[in-house]
Amino acid sequence: MADQMQWANALSTRHSLEAAVTDVVERAVSSLTAPADLGLVFISSAFTSEYSRLLPLLAEKLSVPVLIGCSGGGVIGTTNGEIQELEAEPAISLTLAHLPGVKVQVFHVVAEELPDLDSSPDAWVDLIGVPTSPTPQFILLSSSFASGINDLLQGLDFAYPGSVIVGGQASGGGMGGRVALFCNDTEGGECQNLYREGTVGIALTGNIVLETIVAQGCRPIGKPLQVTKADRNIILELDEQVPLVVLRDLIASLSEHERILAQHSLFVGVAMDEFKLALQQGDFLIRGILGVDPTAGAIAIGDRVRPGQRLQFHLRDAQASAEDLELLLQSYQTQRDSEPSAVAALMFACLGRGEGLYGKPNFDSELFRRYVSDIPVGGFFCGGEIGPVGGRTFLHAYTSAFGICRQNQL
Repeated sequence: MADQMQWANALSTRHSLEAAVTDVVERAVSSLTAPADLGLVFISSAFTSEYSRLLPLLAEKLSVPVLIGCSGGGVIGTTNGEIQELEAEPAISLTLAHLPGVKVQVFHVVAEELPDLDSSPDAWVDLIGVPTSPTPQFILLSSSFASGINDLLQGLDFAYPGSVIVGGQASGGGMGGRVALFCNDTEGGECQNLYREGTVGIALTGNIVLETIVAQGCRPIGKPLQVTKADRNIILELDEQVPLVVLRDLIASLSEHERILAQHSLFVGVAMDEFKLALQQGDFLIRGILGVDPTAGAIAIGDRVRPGQRLQFHLRDAQASAEDLELLLQSYQTQRDSEPSAVAALMFACLGRGEGLYGKPNFDSELFRRYVSDIPVGGFFCGGEIGPVGGRTFLHAYTSAFGICRQNQL
């Protein structure tokens, strides 16, 4: 059915790069009954020394107008209908899509090119080269360091209101591991490019809907508190009290297990809706605690805060992560019952999740499959995950972000 959107994913664990590329191309292409318009490739950091060979090898075997991809500390793909999360071993995941009625535009930007955050939306549109109408959906892959990704996300939200943005930061095999971004645009004249920095992305417009699930893996403890005094990212007062005193009182009220957890897995959730009275799990943007000042009793967090904002302390562990994802999947399933079915998904999982968090492989993907079944899923383990919370796009940590594709309801 050439007029229907089609997606396919193939995963290979062959140790030879040539064999792995041949494997994924043959299986992904054979799953489609029409030519591919888009490819997404994720390659394990076990192939670090061979990144430069990936695009030439793919070009020999595969004809696709636009292909983007990156390296990952692990890759995610579909084999015989089962999703596999392969960490720290040689693997390649290739997703191909036939997208009738969809325009695909590719871009690569580096931090030095980004407009000032005070610039007009037009400056961002000129940089990306994508019109604001019809509303595009974005998939972004960025380098780990100094990519300007936070400014880019803020700029895209500003210039493209209503657009959905999802993706992840390329990762290597360990601290300081080299990363790679891939961008192959045969129609735009930008062919077979390997980048080490910046962000590669695609904008999808037309007969496609991109929906997201962003599971931050935390559960709230205590009660919501109001920031009554702050300076940049430093909380100076909570409910007109010393923040560190408030936190110590909270920790003293926890169970023994929770107190132990708070020593290394304590976070702050910033409420995203200023007007929502009853805050629940999922209403918060989770940010890390960077440090405390014992003298002043202040707490520094990984984001700016301002007086009037509400926040709540959170804990993260395997159980909280599992419950958080399941809650979001249940909500997604309930909302989507009457709409066209999902046809594919991309999964961007933090290196800090996976088997290291759950003690067993494929946990997040198997949970996802229980609620969104029988579709190809591809992705990778990221250095940071990109996705929306409360209508704005952020870079996250310890998150599993899913981009779920379906056709427009005509």
